[in-house]
Amino acid sequence: MQHRAAAGPFETDGVKAAPDAHVTQAQPYASYTLGAPYDEMFTRDGVVRPHCAALHERISTLPSEELVRRQQACEISFLHQGITFTVYSDAQATERIIPTDLLPRIVRRDEWDRIERGLTQRIRTLNMFLQDIYGDARVLKDGIIPRAMIFGSRHYRREMRGVSVPHGSYVNVCGTDLIRGEDGAFVVLEDNLRVPSGVSYMLANREVVRRAFPGVFRAAGVRNIEHYPQELLATLRSLAPHQEEASIVVLTPGVFNSAYFEHAFLARQMGVELVEGRDLLVNDNVVFARTTSGLKRIDIIYRRVDDDFVDPLTFREDSTLGVPGIFNAYRAGNIVIANAPGTGVADDKAVYAYVPRLISYYLGEEPILDNVQTYLCREPNSLSHVLANLDRLVVKAVGESGGYGMLVGPHATTAEREAFAAKLKADPENYIAQPTIQLSTAPTLVDGQIESRHVDLRPFILNGERTTIVPGGLTRVALRRGSLVVNSSQGGGSKDTWVLSA
Repeated sequence: MQHRAAAGPFETDGVKAAPDAHVTQAQPYASYTLGAPYDEMFTRDGVVRPHCAALHERISTLPSEELVRRQQACEISFLHQGITFTVYSDAQATERIIPTDLLPRIVRRDEWDRIERGLTQRIRTLNMFLQDIYGDARVLKDGIIPRAMIFGSRHYRREMRGVSVPHGSYVNVCGTDLIRGEDGAFVVLEDNLRVPSGVSYMLANREVVRRAFPGVFRAAGVRNIEHYPQELLATLRSLAPHQEEASIVVLTPGVFNSAYFEHAFLARQMGVELVEGRDLLVNDNVVFARTTSGLKRIDIIYRRVDDDFVDPLTFREDSTLGVPGIFNAYRAGNIVIANAPGTGVADDKAVYAYVPRLISYYLGEEPILDNVQTYLCREPNSLSHVLANLDRLVVKAVGESGGYGMLVGPHATTAEREAFAAKLKADPENYIAQPTIQLSTAPTLVDGQIESRHVDLRPFILNGERTTIVPGGLTRVALRRGSLVVNSSQGGGSKDTWVLSA
């Protein structure tokens, strides 16, 4: 049986798809429009996708006032838990509750199986690439990727050459951003390999949304994600020779960091200490934590501090966030740092364009998950194309993240495009460009009505002795109407992601 949206008019490129006459219209959907090539809940003609039918039917029975009440309950829960993030560019109110949406996004099992296989293939390739460029550099000698791109990257760490990494796993925690193409297939937008954040929001969303729709959640057979902290702990332990006895800490920049809540949350869930750089010291190339009972040796550091600030003796000498001498202890093999320093070179947005070739080079396989078409502005022909089409492209700085250093051409003013063109001409190697992709949309509760908003998906991959991917991820949502920017620092929010077991 097909379910049509019990809703107001669904607009499909200006053509209205009328619901079945015998279905009572549900008030919450009165403002819903189908504007994107792919909608997570509805087909192009307004039919509810089968795997979303139960959730849609439940939502359709609830008045707007009840949906608002449940949304407010989610927000109050976040407030009580202190689930916040920081917007450094906002001088008025930097500390905010992470916006969360009541309505979950649902992913079919077969879709998730492909995502899992594709991400496993990708993390394996990226680790092999890092081991190569910090070792024999065969990939550079064979001309698969330009030397200048690697050695000129601000995230390449010459100090990492020749350093032995447990299991060849440089990237132990990865958050890869996925979007749907027009055909509904997931593709990779970018890899986040340095200190990816958001997993605590994934877990917090699950807790509140499961309470909001308990019956639908149970009946749907949603796969569990609550074991992520235990899987992270197991991954970290697998990096030490004496796994069960390993002493682990989470290294945070401190309470003023935008993701401090997540650092504290994960440390608490894993049952390990949360420390700042001033809590650690290095003696004879061994790392110790200061405790009330004396010094305690540390074996593994899950660091949430960027490379530049890890060790003022090796990297930025003005850093007060890191630990003097810790890199020498790392080179000596007396401490494990996860993720390894220097991993950022592999999530450079220019290197991203070469990942399909790297998969073929290292594994002899075709990519399971495709990339988005990418123009490297370092190439003269690509630069000319980008400059001529700034009104249709998204341009990104290769070493930035969080939505910073980018231009969304169709939404930019003429003055903004002209200013960005000057940046491109002055430093073309620092930029890549991609077509403006209409991210898929999903039902989102906005001011008491359900409206379509653009979304992406960030699953989290753990890699140590083995690769683990919990069945879910952080669905990020652009809360502003028409916006394609989903980052929380740029006005975005998040949703729970339900991966079905059947």
